[in-house]
Amino acid sequence: MAALRKWLVSGLLVIVPVAITVAVLQWIIGTLDRTLLILPEAWQPDRLIGVHIPGFGVLLTLAILLAVGAVVSNFMGKKLVAWGDTLVSRIPVVRSIYSSVKQVSDTLFSPGGNAFRRAVLVQWPRPDVWTIGFVTGLPGGDVTNYLVGDYLSVYVPTTPNPTGGYFVMLRKSDCVELKMTVDEALRYVISMGVVAPGNGR
Repeated sequence: MAALRKWLVSGLLVIVPVAITVAVLQWIIGTLDRTLLILPEAWQPDRLIGVHIPGFGVLLTLAILLAVGAVVSNFMGKKLVAWGDTLVSRIPVVRSIYSSVKQVSDTLFSPGGNAFRRAVLVQWPRPDVWTIGFVTGLPGGDVTNYLVGDYLSVYVPTTPNPTGGYFVMLRKSDCVELKMTVDEALRYVISMGVVAPGNGR
């Protein structure tokens, strides 16, 4: 029985990561393949070739991103984007959603952005209980009128799904900056502490 248990655990350690990776890749490819629906029906690869080949949506998405990036990188493209932003900002409900999403995407994807650049150790959800958080910036707006001293905006992710979490503002002195990369810190959080920094390779 001990040998069977050992073999079962060993099998799980090999199969589970592979199965989850395959499932995630299938979901990503399947989602991106839906971009093919923007093409006219006569131009869709399934119709032209007569058989569905996974991955065409990935290529189309990359082509669209590269084309849009090339267009908006020049002077005229930037003017068009600015004109579009101005137009959207005049639509009552849409402008609040669009501006919020744009600010987040600019912060996350801009080369000069500071979001998720540093991992910190913070006491959460109560004193003497420590967890890892990510500095997303500095508090702003009316909030700064009520915060005395230096504060940081920190995102505290949940485990094992880091896309859910809490946004908190903590004193800078209460945040211990960690000597690890954001990738190492995320891996540590997602693995629930199993994959410690330096042991993930």
